[in-house]
Amino acid sequence: MPFELYYWPGPPGRGEFVRLAFEAAGAEYLDIARLPKSDGYGMPALMRALEAKGDPLPPFAPPFIKDGDLTISQVANILQYLGPRLNLVPREERLRPVAHGLQLTLCDLVAEVHDTHHPIDWSRTYEAQKEPAKARAEAFRRDRIPKHLGYFERVAAANQSGWTVGASLTYVDLSIFQVLEGLAYAFPRAMDGAPGRCPSLYAIAARVREHPRIAAYLASPRRQAFNETGIFRRYPELDGSAGWDEAG
Repeated sequence: MPFELYYWPGPPGRGEFVRLAFEAAGAEYLDIARLPKSDGYGMPALMRALEAKGDPLPPFAPPFIKDGDLTISQVANILQYLGPRLNLVPREERLRPVAHGLQLTLCDLVAEVHDTHHPIDWSRTYEAQKEPAKARAEAFRRDRIPKHLGYFERVAAANQSGWTVGASLTYVDLSIFQVLEGLAYAFPRAMDGAPGRCPSLYAIAARVREHPRIAAYLASPRRQAFNETGIFRRYPELDGSAGWDEAG
């Protein structure tokens, strides 16, 4: 049976981290909310799965996947589950918790990106909290982009395989690719100097982009463009110099 992915149909959002794993592995999966409502899918199917009537352990929110009668939620948890099944984890068992830790840190970064445009209230529009968002985005560009990417650059540079952790492509590499793509979309000015500061990370992203299955996916209609309903949003007033620019 194919895996089932449950995520909102509009933005690539957090669901994209899971899609990239499926696509890189060539796994069969159903993107439930993006399939035709007339076939029993779409948003009604997503909402039915969220309500999970009779399920004592329903998922809190998308993304989540179903593998048979098992439901797994939260991006890092989903990828930890899928990794061994899709051959997207380090071969060395001792490195698998390391990969999971790196993914959890990436998820922290993604949450911080979201808070640049919704720093006060997730339920209110960006326009209703624009001034606090400007302050939050400035701090994010100044401190958090250099801190996070600097950390992952050190990790990647220390691994002689050319990947982030282990000797082959893992879900962590796929997620780093998506984070760099998203940051470039949301903060093009702040990220202008990132390739020179993080050459190992960008080399990994290039290898991911050139992966045959990922290249085919990126050229297909299955790949959703970044937009202003997702996590990575481009608001010019939130962009500007990054901390490493100011440091010289």
